[in-house]
Amino acid sequence: MAKQVFINLAVKDVQKSMDFYTALGFTNNPQFSDDAGKCMVWSENIFVMLLSHEKFASFATKPIADTKSAVAGLFSLSVDSVDEVNNIMTNGLKAGGTEPNEMRDYGFMQQRTIEDFDGHTWEIFYMDISNPTEQ
Repeated sequence: MAKQVFINLAVKDVQKSMDFYTALGFTNNPQFSDDAGKCMVWSENIFVMLLSHEKFASFATKPIADTKSAVAGLFSLSVDSVDEVNNIMTNGLKAGGTEPNEMRDYGFMQQRTIEDFDGHTWEIFYMDISNPTEQ
């Protein structure tokens, strides 16, 4: 079996969150989804599980963090172009996400940040690896 990454997020409104992540470009895998959790697919090996607080708590041993007021993690998604970064951000903002800061340009990498309804922070970036001297 290929190695895969599953990111589990506690969300207050599972359907509203699924709609937001769909706008970012994720697709839903209904085989691993129910009313309390949605499996959202970014790629063949990267998945985000959107879990109601109750379902998330059944897996956790600590209280759920308030990600609206504190950062619990930064999740980064690479894409193939700056245009794709901008398109994802436009769709995410239209779907109700917020952009806490302006685009950052590091020369070899351009990055924008979006937060979902629960404050989970995503970095959407394009990195040009053809010029490693600028890194």
